[in-house]
Amino acid sequence: MWPPKTPSFSFDTAMRYASLLIVALILPSCVSEHSLGIFEGTANVGEPALGGEASYDARTRTYTVTGSGEDIYGTRDEFYYVWSRVEGDLSLVAELEFAESDGHDYRKAGWMIRSSLEDDAPYVDALVHGDGLIALQYRTKPGGETHEVLSVARAPATIRLERTGDLFTLYVQKLDERTRVVANVTVPLPDSTYAGLVMCAHNASVQETAYFRKVELSELGLFDERVTESTLEIIDSQTGDRQIVRQAVEHFEAPNWSPDSLELVYNSGGLLYRIPVGGGAPEVIDTGFANRCINDHGFMPDGSELIISHSPEGGSSMIYVVPSEGSVPRQVTPLGPSYWHGVSPDGDTLVYCARRNGEYDVYAIPTAGGIEVRLTTAPGLDDGPEYSPDGETIYFNSGRTGQMKIWRMDVDGGNQMQVNPDDEYGDWFPHPSPDGQWIVFLSYDRSVVGHPPNNNVWLRIMPTDGSEPPRVIATLFGGQGTINVPSWSPDSRHFAFVSYRLVGGE
Repeated sequence: MWPPKTPSFSFDTAMRYASLLIVALILPSCVSEHSLGIFEGTANVGEPALGGEASYDARTRTYTVTGSGEDIYGTRDEFYYVWSRVEGDLSLVAELEFAESDGHDYRKAGWMIRSSLEDDAPYVDALVHGDGLIALQYRTKPGGETHEVLSVARAPATIRLERTGDLFTLYVQKLDERTRVVANVTVPLPDSTYAGLVMCAHNASVQETAYFRKVELSELGLFDERVTESTLEIIDSQTGDRQIVRQAVEHFEAPNWSPDSLELVYNSGGLLYRIPVGGGAPEVIDTGFANRCINDHGFMPDGSELIISHSPEGGSSMIYVVPSEGSVPRQVTPLGPSYWHGVSPDGDTLVYCARRNGEYDVYAIPTAGGIEVRLTTAPGLDDGPEYSPDGETIYFNSGRTGQMKIWRMDVDGGNQMQVNPDDEYGDWFPHPSPDGQWIVFLSYDRSVVGHPPNNNVWLRIMPTDGSEPPRVIATLFGGQGTINVPSWSPDSRHFAFVSYRLVGGE
């Protein structure tokens, strides 16, 4: 651009080369300002009156998106969309902020995966609102209502929306904090969809602008084979704040919270593992010959021993007790199959589900071993028994009415009664909090038979005194292995569980 050795070099030549140099320096930024970066097109979905526009600055890697529109909610939407056509599993990441601090609290910006550009199309989005609220919204069918799950964490934060098959997961990451899961929801979208950035003013008479940074759109592909990914989480029982302890492409189940509050115990591949509550590397627990441990295990009240359910090769599950630091287990139940679920506050008695003569019922047996006592006799499955912290009540789930619900009874089996109301759910595995104030349990759609894995499920919580109806505290994909056994923290504030995804295999 600058040839000083040219003999005929003159002032005019210098100016000509200088002009070319200036154009060369500014041209990339000018072009990028009017391009769409990684995106293919734009649309005013729902035909908002004021429309919108978008630009990309390659120097700062920032997308500026301006849009209008009445709302993204209900049965139809109005917003400005910067999109690409994508296929298969996805990972969408961004940080964003609004250009102005004022404006409607419900103005929205974020990611959206959408089946079409029709205003009533099914979709899933991850949106930041003007007041900092972060939400996962979705519509499952054309013209259907919009549903949402709200995040406890608020902006500013990095949002990550992932698609694995028809399961959509929203993660939120605030600076120097653990990754949070907002929800896992199933929405039947086609393999080929639109994905991109949205801006909705929530006021059709104005335009609003958002800046998107650190934008990543990753197409992970279509998969014929999928493998299980497990996520060990702890959740705040009052706010629903879900934080990740461990996530791995392996199958693990049924966490217990240790009485000293320091670690969680879970089972995987027939063995038991411990992991710090704050996360870290899991450590196998020596259970001797018991190398076929299933998801029915937990701590003795003083933490000195673990109660495990192990299925000897060629046999059915039996209950054993083993020191918490690991050793050779001691067998408790003489008959199988027996699946442990609860221990009395004094540690003297175990309660469990067992099949005898073709019927599954609740039984009790001394921890030291001895004769088992049958506590339920009603036709139908009775399962998941667990003591109240005062030792006076046993909670369990029963299908005796034709719908699986939470029940309670006296410790001798008397006064059996249903705890929660009949509704659209089938409920399993009640876990009373250590302070006796709450019961958390796993809920399926009432049409689901049994407690299978890989289903859309909910964790629900209700006060033990029945003063409030159950409420959903977490929406996830799971079932068997999610929360089979006691998992409350000793202070009754949090509990642990496992959610699942079926991700693309190698």
